[in-house]
Amino acid sequence: MKRTYQPHKKRRARNYGFLSRMATKSGRKIINRRRKKGRKRLAPTIYNKIRFVPT
Repeated sequence: MKRTYQPHKKRRARNYGFLSRMATKSGRKIINRRRKKGRKRLAPTIYNKIRFVPT
């Protein structure tokens, strides 16, 4: 039997990412709650996309 949770990075970022949270009033409430709580990550975004900049 197939399980209900089939993870996809892109879908997760689009549905629950920072920009989609900020787009709605209730989403902004979620972000503010997480800020108040002191969460390191406010929204599940793809974090490993940080590019290396040579200096």
